[in-house]
Amino acid sequence: MFLKDFEIRWNDLDANRHLANKAYIEYAANTRMSFLTQHGFDQRALAEHNIGPVVFYEHIYYFKEVFYGKPIKVSLEISGLSEDGMLFEFTHNYYDHKGRNFAHCEMMGAWIDLKTRKLTGLPPAIFQYIEKVERPENFRVLTKADTRKHQKLPVDLT
Repeated sequence: MFLKDFEIRWNDLDANRHLANKAYIEYAANTRMSFLTQHGFDQRALAEHNIGPVVFYEHIYYFKEVFYGKPIKVSLEISGLSEDGMLFEFTHNYYDHKGRNFAHCEMMGAWIDLKTRKLTGLPPAIFQYIEKVERPENFRVLTKADTRKHQKLPVDLT
C-alpha cells in the first residue's frame, strides 16, 4: 500500500470548518500522481508517449469529520487494471493522525492518447512498471464493461 502525508491547509476547509469535498478529491489526485511518479510515470514519460490520465468517476464515502491542525495520510492501492493497462481502478483510504480511517474513495480511469483523443493501452515501456506493483487481495482484471457498471449514460437536453 502506498501512503502519502498531507497537512490540512486553511483553504482545504469548507463553510462548516471541516475538510471540504474538493480537498478529498485533490488529495486523492495528488496521491495518485505521486504514486505514478515513483513508479516511472513522471511528466517526462507521459509527454514522451503523449498520454495522460482521465477520470471516469470518483466515489467518496465519508465516515467522520476531519478538522484543521492535524496531519492526515491518504493511501492508494491498484484495485483493478485491464490487460493492456488502458483501464485502471484505484482505492484510497484517508487516515487521521491516529491512524483512524475517516473516508474511503473508489475511482476508475483510463489513459488517453493526447493526439487522437482516444483511449489507449499503456506502452510496454511504461506498463512494465505497473506490472511490478503489489496487488491487494481484491484486485481484478478490468474490461470495458466495468466502465459502465453504474449504468450512467449521457442524457442530452432536448
